[in-house]
Amino acid sequence: MKKERAAESAVALVKDGMVVGLGTGSTAELVISRLGERVKREGLDILGVPTSLRAEMIAIESGIRVTTLSEHPSLDICIDGADQVDSGLNLVKGGWGSHTREKIVARASKKFVVCVDDSKLVERLNRPVPVEVLPYAVRVVEAQVRELGGVPLLRKESNRGGYFITEGGNLIIDADFGVIEDPEELAVALSSIVGAIEHGIFTNASEVHVGGEGGVEVLRR
Repeated sequence: MKKERAAESAVALVKDGMVVGLGTGSTAELVISRLGERVKREGLDILGVPTSLRAEMIAIESGIRVTTLSEHPSLDICIDGADQVDSGLNLVKGGWGSHTREKIVARASKKFVVCVDDSKLVERLNRPVPVEVLPYAVRVVEAQVRELGGVPLLRKESNRGGYFITEGGNLIIDADFGVIEDPEELAVALSSIVGAIEHGIFTNASEVHVGGEGGVEVLRR
């Protein structure tokens, strides 16, 4: 229920004629479904830019017309979830392995809106940071993560065994840095890793809609 409240609050920001970035994950799927309901109920005319194949399929099933960044490189708004949000509205994302596309779509958007339930709020980030890496460079990237003070763990499929493969055909290293004192500094350091495609620290959220027992709180920078 908390996630549903946050999703509904964020979806209310979408207006007729907008091009909307569609995130990936359980909360983002609620957003897409709610947008689809508005399309059917209100005749809301929007275009969606999905961040994953799963998001694209749910959007199509929900009646949302999809487009691409090639056709619309500037988006009005992006709505997504997060794995963790700190007091400065910095995020850790990538639990679903789609953070590279999510970061690109968020960057292309005039407004990046995040919706979470209140269990995702922390004073300081402390979750392992997903890092998408070229398979060829895994050992080299692991060494660089250790140099930065992190503990790298190559992500495995939870059910089928083997390693987790992204839609881009890459692997994911979950890099544990413990409590992250300076997310922006770590983000810059992770971006400099040779062999890494993208990491899961996001520092550009415009606002965060937090679903709780009593309703929704909107946090802004």
